[in-house]
Amino acid sequence: MTPTIKDVAAHAGFSIATVSRAINAPHTVNPVTLARVREAIDALKFRPNPLGRQLRGERTRLIGVVLPTLTNPVFAECLQGIDEFAAAHGFRLMLMTTQYDRDRERHAIETLRAQRVEGLILTVADADTHPLLDELDADGPLYVLMHNDTQRRPSVSVDNREAACDGVRMLIAHGHRRILMLAGTLAASDRARQRHAGYTYAMQQAGLTPAPALEIDFNAETLAPSVLAHLTSGPARPTALFCSNDLLAMVVMRGLRRARLRVPQDMSILGFDGLAMGELLAPPLASIATPNREIGRTAWQCLMARIGGEHAGALSNTLPHTLRTGDTIAAIAHAPLATHGPRAHVVHGGPTGRDLELGDALS
Repeated sequence: MTPTIKDVAAHAGFSIATVSRAINAPHTVNPVTLARVREAIDALKFRPNPLGRQLRGERTRLIGVVLPTLTNPVFAECLQGIDEFAAAHGFRLMLMTTQYDRDRERHAIETLRAQRVEGLILTVADADTHPLLDELDADGPLYVLMHNDTQRRPSVSVDNREAACDGVRMLIAHGHRRILMLAGTLAASDRARQRHAGYTYAMQQAGLTPAPALEIDFNAETLAPSVLAHLTSGPARPTALFCSNDLLAMVVMRGLRRARLRVPQDMSILGFDGLAMGELLAPPLASIATPNREIGRTAWQCLMARIGGEHAGALSNTLPHTLRTGDTIAAIAHAPLATHGPRAHVVHGGPTGRDLELGDALS
């Protein structure tokens, strides 16, 4: 009986889809997996038809991109960085969004694999313990993560923990003691969890008590009345808010304005992402700035290197962050706190052009 692709899959111990990719697009398959499939083909004397075209593995020149959302401009900026290089090198992008939902992540990746993409650039909920990434490691296609800060997998990001720590130190240097972190759902974002760890460390290092993150839906466009009341009521309310992304910081600023609180006179705000639109706000948003377009470009370069068989260099790529002082942080007069950590890099001012160094006394 003539062997079929199903027989090859059973002999190699992989799915039919994996065998099909090994035959039709071998450049998208893990080399170890490809070798086992080819051994099974040889052992069974399986001959695809038409043999010549399929064994050459006609290229699709498609790259899949999986992002949580395009509502947050940070991902649109990354996508722009990817698209610049894709267009220059004759590739097309296929984009899918997941709305921070694990089931949609699986659907997106499986859909793109069925389209025979040559590689994937993606941002997922949890890079370290994601079973889908384990499958990709075994069966392909090759991928690179964006913004997921992990040492275990190919990735391009900033050091989220250290970046958050630097930002909170800046708030402390301005005299703030009651600092609360607002974040999206922590279970849906390893970035938010790492940023909360940085917030916690900076607070503890200064002898202050960190609080659990106040979690808000990633897609919320307004603050719920209960959240707003928590932020604005009572003598022990926070004097500064560290928001895990700039979009959330903008939502918070609008909510505070509707509650007739002034930023920064009544409440200081620090964001995370460094979106250009933040500088157009009144007052301009202080933020931990990440090089979003460069993250996209670097992810593309890393993926092309992997597809080309280049494996030199670190598995993870950490790009530098900066602090944009903006005008949403006001100083509070307090006795100076002792700091125990290393002095941070110079902070570059926003529209006012101010520079300061963390640990300096601020008035």
